[in-house]
Amino acid sequence: MILLDVIFYSFVVVVSIQVVYYGVLFGSFSFKEEKTSKQKSSPISVLVCAKNEAKNLKQFLPSIINQSYKDFEIVLINDASIDDTLEVMEGFAKKHNNIKIVNVKNIEAFWANKKYALTLGIKAAKHDHLLFTDADCKPVSNHWISEMASHFTNENTIVLGYGAYNKIKNSFLNKLIRYETLLTAIQYFSFAKLGTPFMGVGRNLAYNRDEFFKTNGFIKHIDIRSGDDDLFINEAANSKNTSICCTRDSFTTSNPKTTFNQWFRQKRRHISTADNYKFKHKALLALFYISQVLFWTLLTILLINQSYWQFALSLLAFRLIIQYLSIGFSAKKLNEIDVLYLLPLLELFLIGFQLTIFITNLISKPKYWK
Repeated sequence: MILLDVIFYSFVVVVSIQVVYYGVLFGSFSFKEEKTSKQKSSPISVLVCAKNEAKNLKQFLPSIINQSYKDFEIVLINDASIDDTLEVMEGFAKKHNNIKIVNVKNIEAFWANKKYALTLGIKAAKHDHLLFTDADCKPVSNHWISEMASHFTNENTIVLGYGAYNKIKNSFLNKLIRYETLLTAIQYFSFAKLGTPFMGVGRNLAYNRDEFFKTNGFIKHIDIRSGDDDLFINEAANSKNTSICCTRDSFTTSNPKTTFNQWFRQKRRHISTADNYKFKHKALLALFYISQVLFWTLLTILLINQSYWQFALSLLAFRLIIQYLSIGFSAKKLNEIDVLYLLPLLELFLIGFQLTIFITNLISKPKYWK
């Protein structure tokens, strides 16, 4: 009986932690209206790093070329592709004089390293404002550059955007991928709002070239295959230089993985970088994940033993209400409202999925970005 008492009071503590995360920390983004920034026309360089992306460039590059922005160039970085990527780039460059090509060849010291290719692209860019996306991404509107660029000021030199995934009807995997993407975005937007930004996504990210050179680029984590976006932001971003952009016209979209195996491999690369975050960020993210695991574990024990079950169910309902409100408001902002219908189920699957990746990455590290 004493053990069950300890479990119940532990459950109360865990619920309190979860409520603080969803209601307070994530609420800093979820429950606050974003201010509209004034449109600017500062020249900007859009960088697209591509490795064996000939097909995607043909499909998605026109949506960048056709942006309604006064002064921008497109820097296409061919990262030692073995398909027709370079030829496709050259074809677009012949038709559009604002396209610059950086053709990167593998060298032994930086073999298959995206950060090396991006560094060459950044150095080749003509403008100081840099906007990044991937070859398989498509801006949702022709105002994408305008929206992201509008957040640059003398103080704000880093802009975090949202990179969404396209919706696939009647696909549980698709909802799971988009829920994970939504939850990640809520986390990095919320942390940024609270003055402790910790990551961004390369599908939609902007920063000044000075910030890149101020932190010596990717040199501190050049040996880590992933992290050109989140590890750089974790090092360079702070409460004074970072802004978020989450207007609908600022989103990019890309096609999600269609099998669990493909997504598993992708997330292994993404999650492998988290161990290199600043301690405070690792601690906050770890506490949130551990509290999720403990919430469902302790709840199950209490319900199975029928001990304090009325209080346990009441706390479950309270926590779910706070969670639905927090994620619901964010989902509305980021146009992911349909994931709410399966929220508890998606949460449980994601907890198990992330645990599997964590264990797998302890055994072996992912090596390549493509």
